[in-house]
Amino acid sequence: MKNIAIIPARGGSKRLPQKNIKLLDGFPLLSFSILFAQENSEIIDEIYVSTDDEDIKNIALKYGAKVIDRPLELSGDLEPTVSALKHVLQSIDCDVENVILLQATNPIRPENLLKQAFEIYQKQNCNSLFTVSRNYKKFGKITDQKFIPYNYKIGQRSQDIDPLYFENGLLYITKASLILEDIIISEDAFPLEIDHIFANVDIDTQEDFDYAKYLYHKHIKT
Repeated sequence: MKNIAIIPARGGSKRLPQKNIKLLDGFPLLSFSILFAQENSEIIDEIYVSTDDEDIKNIALKYGAKVIDRPLELSGDLEPTVSALKHVLQSIDCDVENVILLQATNPIRPENLLKQAFEIYQKQNCNSLFTVSRNYKKFGKITDQKFIPYNYKIGQRSQDIDPLYFENGLLYITKASLILEDIIISEDAFPLEIDHIFANVDIDTQEDFDYAKYLYHKHIKT
């Protein structure tokens, strides 16, 4: 049974048009996830890009990925990611055990991330794994024009508050059988904590892109 990588990359981004093929240091964003998958060929058997866009399709093919044409009804703004993953599994003729989801909007990842994650995934014998990072901010709600602390007490130091974590989007690993049930993160999912500056990159706006470009030149290009 195979492990496959799926990179969903639709063409209809509104906040940052054509973000999946926007050039970072001369390379389309999509290419970074394809190359990351290729560098992990000892784990990943096949790489698929799911898209509804001809330009994205051509770039995916240029960089050596296989392309699954995504139907328009699965390409809307409100369509969940799992529908694209499920469509890929239903469109290919091979026996898949695990799906590695790589988002094109997370173009830079720690070098050994997948090796580390897949080893833990197998050791934990769980149905899925996803990456998270700790958030040290003090959160609260505003009710009747009053700020009500959520995860801390007024005056409490940031380092002393109970930690909260966010789903950073760097990597997901899930049993293919679960995706066919419309599930990416299972109830027994292992949250792999990543303490890395790249975990703060998830490109939806021009500001996000500019920050990714800064980190790329500071930590990779140099």
